[in-house]
Amino acid sequence: MTPVIALVGRPNVGKSTLFNCLTRTRDALVADWPGLTRDRKYGEGKVGDIPYIVVDTGGVSGYEEGLDLEMAEQSYAAIQEADLVFFMVDARDGVTASDLMLAKHLRTAGKKTQLVVNKVDGLNEDTVLLDFFELGLGEPFPLAASHNRGVTTLITEALEWFPDAEPIDPDALQGSGIRLAIVGRPNVGKSTLVNRMLGEERVVVFDQPGTTMDSIFIPFEREGVDYTLIDTAGVRRRKNITEAVEKFSIIKTLQAIQQANVVVMVLDARDSVVEQDLHMLHFVLQAGRSVVLAVNKWDNMTLDDREQVKKDLDRRMSFMDWADLHFISAKHGTNVGHLFASVQKAYESATKQWSTNHLTELMNGLVQEHQPPLVNGRRIKLRYAHLGGRNPPVIVIHGNQVEKLPSSYHRYLENSFRQILDLRGTPIRFEFRSGENPYAPTTTGKPQKKRGPAPRGSAKAKAGPRERKKR
Repeated sequence: MTPVIALVGRPNVGKSTLFNCLTRTRDALVADWPGLTRDRKYGEGKVGDIPYIVVDTGGVSGYEEGLDLEMAEQSYAAIQEADLVFFMVDARDGVTASDLMLAKHLRTAGKKTQLVVNKVDGLNEDTVLLDFFELGLGEPFPLAASHNRGVTTLITEALEWFPDAEPIDPDALQGSGIRLAIVGRPNVGKSTLVNRMLGEERVVVFDQPGTTMDSIFIPFEREGVDYTLIDTAGVRRRKNITEAVEKFSIIKTLQAIQQANVVVMVLDARDSVVEQDLHMLHFVLQAGRSVVLAVNKWDNMTLDDREQVKKDLDRRMSFMDWADLHFISAKHGTNVGHLFASVQKAYESATKQWSTNHLTELMNGLVQEHQPPLVNGRRIKLRYAHLGGRNPPVIVIHGNQVEKLPSSYHRYLENSFRQILDLRGTPIRFEFRSGENPYAPTTTGKPQKKRGPAPRGSAKAKAGPRERKKR
């Protein structure tokens, strides 16, 4: 059994800092901002040969309403599934009413609990710890997570309660299979879609822009196919971003896009397509990720409004005609299941393998059907093609004067390759490489000619090997 350790406590007591120390990562966002962590975040660590799983949770104060109440539900769920709870308190604040309330809940739940007093740096530990015996959770453990002081001792002593811990599957938490990122502007329904795809209330959903602050990786399986679902923070326009925490949150979203195999771009049907959606798509395409478009909040729209949305999409998204488009309702589940077929198709298209012979024959057929143009009276020649990379597919074409190919011929090759190879949902990239011209001018301004065999009948040709060497 691999022990699961949940980090719980009031907001801003250092849970995410301790999470990063225990997992030796920077996966959790850390800032002097109460309520930054809102969803359960899982990580793995190891002390010697003993592994463990850590769960970071949102702060619980006991007076939650609205969004804070949803966050608290996630924390209580983490307590229920944990084998051990690190109950964190702030040494500088002393015992608060929220600490007393949460300590009572932990005693009632009957969970193994280690009381952790954080932020003891610069304080008299003996004096500080005396106050926290009032919580009735045993002897408190002093810690300075921001300086990584006491962390190793804390986890080593805690794992002594689990002598039968087994090794962790390396793909268990980081996820395996298709990495699927859900991206879009704030409040378009990304977290609602994640919960609908998982079939459970796994992430916090609230009618407030910016509910999700960090990227959450969730491994799951559907119909025998492994996925890692990534819920991301919404990305607003740059001029509207003022808080430093939101900037880091957006960086985590952009990193999640680069780590994903397929991106589900969520659009709001009531807003149609706005400039920020196009900026996000541009970044996704620059990263070379496969794309599935999902137009959310499609329910309760009139027929006239739906037709107008479709016209706007045809007009503004014509450059994405190779991506599958779905009209969904994440709230009610309408057409959500159809997304998975498009995701699998996009992933297969992005990771296909073709032989050099197959790509070269395909290119030659396209050249015979429509030859490249003449440049200065000379025909551009395309000699052979091969696969240069996958996810996205990169096709490398070798020839002469290929740098002078017009953009129209580039589009002709891309559209033809995409249609014949049946590529759906993934961008495709071309690299054109020219052979070196042996008669090109050198740095001296004179052409560098190749040395061929000596002419027949010449003295050099008649001379033997030793004589030629002397000459």
